[in-house]
This record gives sequence, C-alpha cells and structure tokens, in this order.
Amino acid sequence: MSIRQKLLALVLLPLAGVLPLLGLLLLLWGNEAIDRLLIMKVRSDLAVAQGYFERVLAEVASGTEAVAQSHRLHVALQRGGGPELTALLDEGKRRASLEFLNLVAPDGRWIAGDGKPGVRPVAVPSGTLGPTASVERLDREALAELAPSLLPRLGITLVPTPNAAPTDRREEDRALVILAVAPVHGADGRRVGYLRGGVLLNRNLAFIDHLNEIVYPEGSLPFGSQGTATLFLDDVRISTNVRLFGRERAIGTRVSQAVRDAVLGRGSTWLDRAFVVNDWYVSAYQPLLDRHGQRVGMLYVGYLERPFTWVKYGALASIGAIFFTVMIAAAWVSLRWARAIFRPIERMAATMQAVEHGRADARVGRLANEDELARLAGHLDHLLDVVDEKTRALQRWAEELDAKVAERTRDLEESNASLQHAQEQLVRSEKLAAIGQLTASIAHEVNNPIAVIQGNLDLVRELLGSEASRVHAELRLIDEQVERMRLIVTQLLQFARPGEYAGYVEPVDVEQALEASLVLVNHLLAKTRIEVHREFGSPRPVAINRQELQQVLINLLVNAVQAMPEGGRLTLRTRAWDSRGAAIEVEDTGPGLSEELRAELFQPFVTRKKDGTGLGLWISRSIVERYGGDIRADNASPHGARFTVLLPGDGAPGALAPAG
Repeated sequence: MSIRQKLLALVLLPLAGVLPLLGLLLLLWGNEAIDRLLIMKVRSDLAVAQGYFERVLAEVASGTEAVAQSHRLHVALQRGGGPELTALLDEGKRRASLEFLNLVAPDGRWIAGDGKPGVRPVAVPSGTLGPTASVERLDREALAELAPSLLPRLGITLVPTPNAAPTDRREEDRALVILAVAPVHGADGRRVGYLRGGVLLNRNLAFIDHLNEIVYPEGSLPFGSQGTATLFLDDVRISTNVRLFGRERAIGTRVSQAVRDAVLGRGSTWLDRAFVVNDWYVSAYQPLLDRHGQRVGMLYVGYLERPFTWVKYGALASIGAIFFTVMIAAAWVSLRWARAIFRPIERMAATMQAVEHGRADARVGRLANEDELARLAGHLDHLLDVVDEKTRALQRWAEELDAKVAERTRDLEESNASLQHAQEQLVRSEKLAAIGQLTASIAHEVNNPIAVIQGNLDLVRELLGSEASRVHAELRLIDEQVERMRLIVTQLLQFARPGEYAGYVEPVDVEQALEASLVLVNHLLAKTRIEVHREFGSPRPVAINRQELQQVLINLLVNAVQAMPEGGRLTLRTRAWDSRGAAIEVEDTGPGLSEELRAELFQPFVTRKKDGTGLGLWISRSIVERYGGDIRADNASPHGARFTVLLPGDGAPGALAPAG
C-alpha cells in the first residue's frame, strides 16, 4: 500500500466510518425520539378525552340528583303525580341536557317520565344510597323501557373493515348509554323511588364532535394533521368523526383485531400507531367499564400520522444532509491537510525512482510549505547532488581506466598476435627446413634408382626388339609406375625448394583455368554420377602461373570427386574478391569436414585416404600463398565441403612475384 493510500485511509476512515455511524445512530435516535413524542402527545390527548368523559358522567349524575332532590319533585309526588310530575321531569331533562329521565318505584315499576310502564329492575341498582353514573350496555328491550324515543338510533349496519376480527353479525342493535340513578326520598325520609337519567351514545354526533373539539381544538395539530375521536360499543364505532367516504362518518366500521385483543381482551390501553378505517393514525384506545367492571366499549382519540411522518422524514433527511455536508467538508479539509503530507513524500519517491532509472538530474525541488518535509526534501536534493558529483568523478576515472586497459589490451593483443605469427612462421620454417632436407635427401636417393630402372627398361626394349611387343603391357605398366615415382619426387622437391620450380607469372582467366582443369578430370567424372553445376561471376584475371593454378584446381576437383563415391553435385563458383581479386569455390555434397579434420587439414602428411600422401592440400596452399593468396575450407549448407581459393588480381598490391 502506498503512502498516499495509507494517509487517505488514515484520514478518511474516521470520516467514512465514524461520522456515518454517528449519523446513523442520530437518525435512529431521532426517529425513536419523534415516535415517543408522538406517543406522549396522544397519551395526553387521551387523558383530556378521559377527563371530559368523566366530567360528562359527573354532570349526568349531578343533573339527575338535582331533579331527584328538588322541592318541586317532592311537592308533585305529594299531590299524586300526574301532568305536573311529567312536566317537571321534562324540564329537569332539558336543564341537565339529558336524553331521557324517568321515575321508577323502588321495585323498578315505572311511575313517570320517559319509558313505558313495566317492571324491569335491571337498571336500578339495589341498595343505592346516592346518585351514581356509569356506562351501560343495554339491549333494545332495556332501552325501550328507558327511552323508546331513542330506539331509531339503534340498528347500526356493520361495515366490512380491513384487519378487523372475523364476525357473522351484520348489525349492531345494542345501546351504549351513560346512565345515572339517584334515590328519591319522601318528606319523612323514606325512599319512594329512583330517578333514572342519561344519554344515549349511539350516533351521538354532538357529543363526539364536542369531545373532539376539546381534545383537538382548531390549530392544535401542525402540518395539516387531523384529530379524531370515537366511541366504541365493543369493537364497533357507534359515534365518530372519522370519515369513511367523503363526508360520511365511519359509523359501523370496526377496530382492528390487534387493538380489540389488547383493549377489550386484555384490558390494556393502546398507545401506538394503528390502522383506522383507511389510513394510519397515532392512536390511543382505552376500555370503557360498566358498573360491574365489565369492558363494554372503548374511548378512542388519535390524529393522522402521515403529516408527522413526512415531517419526521424531512427532519431525519435534514439531519442526514447536515451530517453528509459536514462529512464532505471535513473530508475536503482533511484531504487538503493530508495532501500537504503525501504530495512531498510522493515527489521524493518519484525523484528516487527517476534516479534509479538513470535520470541523475532529477530533483524534488522547492516545496510550498516550509516544514520538516520541505527540509527533508532539501537534504535529499543535496545528497543527490553529492552522489551525482561523486558518480561523475567515478565515471571519469572508470573511463580513463577503461581507456588505459583497452590500450594495454590492444598492445598485448598485437604483441601476442605478432608473437603467435612469429612462432607459427618459426615452426613452419623449421618444419619446411626439416622436410626440405628430408625430401631433398629422399629425392636424391630415389632419383638414382629411377634413372637405373628407366635405363635398364630402355635397354630391355632395345635388346628384345620385336619381341618386346609380347610384354608391351608389362613394360608400359613399369613406365607408368616409374613416371609416378618421378612425379612424387618432383612434388617433394617443388615443396622443399619452391623457388627453383616457380613458373612464369601471367594474367590468368580463372574461369578458363577452371574449365581446363575440369577437362583433365573428366575421366574421373565419367565413372561417377556427379552433376557439375557452374555459377560463374566473371571476375577479373589473377596474377599466377597457369600450370600451378591448374595443379591446385585439379587437386581440389579430385578431392571433391573422391568425397562423392555414390554421386552428388559438384558446384564450381567464381566471384570477385578484395575489389580486384577473384575467389574460386569448389563445393561438393559429400560428408563434409569434421572439426578434427578441419583443425589439421593443411598440415603435411594428413590424409583420410588409404593411398593418399597427405601432401596435396599442403602443396596447393603453399603455391597459392606464394602468389599472395589463400585457401580456406568450411562446410557447405546443408551438407558437404567447400574449398575457396582466394587470389589477388593482376597488378594487385597483394600479388607476389615468385622467386626465380
């Protein structure tokens, strides 16, 4: 990992890791805090609604008690009741804002007011000493005995509601009433009956709207949220300002099963979000208990969640945006500070890399900040200057030393070459001297017997006369062998004393000499399946004795023919050499030359033939060298041997006149 990456990781890791984590924690905390505030708000709303509901209970109880304790009621009872008592009860009902008020005997028998004659002591608690008010769940018959005029407000059709508990009922025909009972006493203090008054909560829109106005007065909810209040009989809405379609109230809809189980089933207070009819509300549900402690309904308040949700998301988004902006700004500032650190280090690293790649003049240069890194960069540049100066000095010394070593090496090579050449010349001279003495002695000793043999052979022919024809073949064979011995002796003497046998030097056309030599070996070519191929380059004439050149060429041709006993291809090639000289190549397709044979090829008495003398190539090279030329041998491609005769041109500086 580079220094840039390490610094970036060191700078950005807290920003990219810690700040987002803190932002996430803040968002989660903010979301939880806002939800808690919403729950606290709806809890306080429920407390207000509960207080109002209890005040209504108290007002119904006090209103009923006021009528029960009024002097006029006692007077009307003493006079035997009648229209005066009915008018008194109607006036007391209006004054206490009650929907029904009637007087019954201690045994529950109807006496006067709303209701109808009959005996139904269910709604009259026995042993009642003072006024009481409670929420009661009554069936149709019980309500008919209390207030027949209120029966049309029963029969609420149940509306299918999402998430509600399954039910087979289609209609809610029961009543939920606030019922107050106050004892009525006579002049002697004896209880003469009970006064029953109350309010029917079914479809009591005025009551629920007034409750909603108290809990959620206009302008109390921000962001366009709407507050709602509802009274439930069991899980059915019997009074509500929650709208179902347009301006139609959601009477007859039911609460969700989750809320029903919590409030009516377990008696808990629900403080959470809930799906109300067709939308989500921040809701509070509280059970309503009758005088026996049975859960007969629910009181609900709540407000629309969506506006607060948008506000919450907006606030959380603002917090996130602020954190993101702060993180970006902090990252930008941190990167600029980090850049002031890693840029000088990168420049120093790049400078060192450039120096390593051969740019000795690379330097960090002056940095913008005058800090420790700038001083370090200056020290590095100074060190590189010193190293560069020392390196140039070492290079100069090395060059001078290399020049002196090269000069001494050349001198040694020249001396060694001269010494080697002199040694070779000395060895060759010693060999030539020894061979010359040997060959001269052999030639002298052999020539005498040859002369004797030739003389006696001539005497035999003379003495035999015509009879010599009978042994003509034998005599001819003796002549040939004698001639062969004389030729060998002549070659030995020619090598031993070349100056005595040198011929006349003249301009010779190498191609004509090659053709003439080829004619002389035709008898050998006729016995083989050798194909002769010519590649003549029309070189200039060379300065040499014609007979000696033919002797050299015939020797090379014979060697090439003997290297291809099974046939092959003989290539004769001429070309220019050394601008004025000529080169003659004799190439065969035989087995070629081994490395061992090439090392000693032109030495005397070296041969691979059974009947060879090993003097042919030695003598041929000596002849060519005598005229300033050379013979070279190598292997041809792809196989075979190639001998190249190099001869200087006519009048060339390299041409040597033979000694005469």
